Amino acid sequence: MAKREVEDELLDEELAEPSVPTVGERLKAAREEKKLSLEDIAAQTRIPQRHLESIEDADWEKLPAPTYTVGFAKSYASAVGLDRSEIGDQLREEMGGQRFFSSQSEVIEAADPARTMPKWLVFSAVVAVIVLIIVMSVLNRRSLQQEPASNSTAAAAPAPAARTPTPQRVAPAPAPASAQGPVVLSAIAPAWIQITDQGKTLFEGMLQPGQTYSVPPTATAPLLKAGKPEALKINVGSAVAPPVGPAGKVASKVSLKGPDLMRGPAQAAPATAPAPQPAAPAQ
Repeated sequence: MAKREVEDELLDEELAEPSVPTVGERLKAAREEKKLSLEDIAAQTRIPQRHLESIEDADWEKLPAPTYTVGFAKSYASAVGLDRSEIGDQLREEMGGQRFFSSQSEVIEAADPARTMPKWLVFSAVVAVIVLIIVMSVLNRRSLQQEPASNSTAAAAPAPAARTPTPQRVAPAPAPASAQGPVVLSAIAPAWIQITDQGKTLFEGMLQPGQTYSVPPTATAPLLKAGKPEALKINVGSAVAPPVGPAGKVASKVSLKGPDLMRGPAQAAPATAPAPQPAAPAQ
């Protein structure tokens, strides 16, 4: 009879399975071995400390959905040097596929800090964007400062007009005796001008208020084309020449020789077609 009892005890010991530590026990043991507190793990993994405590205690009702719980456990395992996949598989077996419903909705923080962008990288990106915006603003301001001259030139250039009959010209009056000295053009308002000499362009561009241009004394037959004649003041020596054309109309082929300027422009009158002449009587 005693032999039979001994055999039964040995059989029971063989059938008894060795106790396997739970996921929570394994994580807690690894944490204590590394001399880390739950606060240290929470700061490292960004998992709320109450969730870490619930994982160690296997208190599933206080944890969020199983997917998040497994993710938390894997991050915890990485922090204490355990196998992430092994811990995740064992936790799924312990939970048995059950679903848990949290009493209140929670904002789940990033489980794995390795997947978050470092703060220094975020700061560097923000600084780079600010520097790029400043550089683009400076370049844009410079381009806007350089464009007005070219835009004003294009706007002041007259459109090609239809050919009109040449108006009758009045015989020029004799030039005053004071038409001597250098010819200097001064801008009293922004004015586009073009100065040529026998087909060669001596100057073309905008004169800003206060700017001047002196006609070279070597020019043999200098001619002026002005987009706004009223914006120009022309001096011949110490004398001021009459306007080179009517306001609001382009003046072209204006002689810049002193005597011609002092006589006044022949094209001062509007360029209109001459009045029809009566037909000559038949002979």
